[in-house]
Amino acid sequence: MSTKSDATIYQRPVELLQRLIQFDTTNPPGNEVECIHYINTLLIEAGFETMLLGPNPARPNLVTRLKGRGDARPLLLQGHIDVVTTVGQSWQHPPFAGQIADGYLWGRGTLDMKGGVAMMLCSLLQAKAEGIEFPGDVVLALLSDEEAGGIEGAQYLVEHHADLFQDIRYALGEFGGFSVYIGGKKLYIIQVLEKQVCWMKATLRGPGGHASLPMRGGASAKLGRLLQTLDQKRLPVHITDIPRQMLETLAATLPGDAGLQFKRMLDPTQTDSALDTLGVHQRLFEPVLRNIVNPTVINGGHKINVIPSEIVVEMDGRLLPGMKPDDMLTELRQLIGNEAELEIARYSPGYAEANMGMFDTLRAILQEADPDCIPIPFLMPVVTDGRFFAQLGIQTYGFIPLDLPPDFNFLETVHAADERVPLKAMESGTRAIFEVLRRNH
Repeated sequence: MSTKSDATIYQRPVELLQRLIQFDTTNPPGNEVECIHYINTLLIEAGFETMLLGPNPARPNLVTRLKGRGDARPLLLQGHIDVVTTVGQSWQHPPFAGQIADGYLWGRGTLDMKGGVAMMLCSLLQAKAEGIEFPGDVVLALLSDEEAGGIEGAQYLVEHHADLFQDIRYALGEFGGFSVYIGGKKLYIIQVLEKQVCWMKATLRGPGGHASLPMRGGASAKLGRLLQTLDQKRLPVHITDIPRQMLETLAATLPGDAGLQFKRMLDPTQTDSALDTLGVHQRLFEPVLRNIVNPTVINGGHKINVIPSEIVVEMDGRLLPGMKPDDMLTELRQLIGNEAELEIARYSPGYAEANMGMFDTLRAILQEADPDCIPIPFLMPVVTDGRFFAQLGIQTYGFIPLDLPPDFNFLETVHAADERVPLKAMESGTRAIFEVLRRNH
């Protein structure tokens, strides 16, 4: 039974986020059901009709629709409820307490992505309470299982309930909208494309035997060379369409040397030396200009006194839009040579081109609130549930607006200890989401 304050909680997005954080939806195992049921109760008592869908009752997905005037096509708001683990991390404040301190709300999921879910919920609940009709319908999909691949979440809905998303052209979701400061200017990163998952295995072979005897040049030595090469060398630069637009915008608007460095990045022969001048921001921009491969799991050897004859390295590869797994294998082979046997373990394609039809609206909303900011289109290195909705022809914009302090590094804080969100950012972000719904056309 909700209290009186629950009926007006849309006026307090920070409080709503606190409540969502207090549900431990760590994936695995997920166990999103209690959090989804809490949200479901809020929506039903506000007058929404909801559906709980999914292959696993403990991991439901919630879908609801707010009817609009019919002047525009429906808009999708999609966000996930599950979060990553906190195991092995040391937090200043308990990760599932939802504590407020130093102007921040602390907790797992504040950035990824219960904060965005709270903004979406507040926008819909406000419209319902105040009798506001947006130009088009708004479909809300709150999803389980994103952090483990989305099989029981977005993938399930797209494969089994595609009719719920009929006629939708645009969606708002993660993983953009946050601010970054470069060259004394505030940028807003708006995700319009994301890279593709291209996981690989490298198998290294060599003589095995008793570890009391010398063994040089075997699988372990090949492993060392592989890891050193991946650490010290880079795959080729590719300036694709969205990064080119981003670089041209930054080159034209950032002052002095900052603008010059982004202009240099447009020349593949100068890209790497320009990236090296960016300091902490290099990790944000480099992945959009090349394919990325990182070794993450190594399996080899079962006894301390037996030299392994085979070592398998699992590698997380992220592929640029428009490229195929064979392109990744070719580039990787040219980098590491022929000592490893390479194979594709998993390929999850994304959309190759961005539909930029909504970008100007998002940019205008940000600049009206902050006239000096520079919104830029961005190719996100990570993958999101947007790749599943892309199969239905839906363009997802990563747009969870967060006005962050200059010393706040979004990407370094997501999934890390002390994940947190500024209280003011939750308020301004909710207003921005509401404004997007109001301007849908």
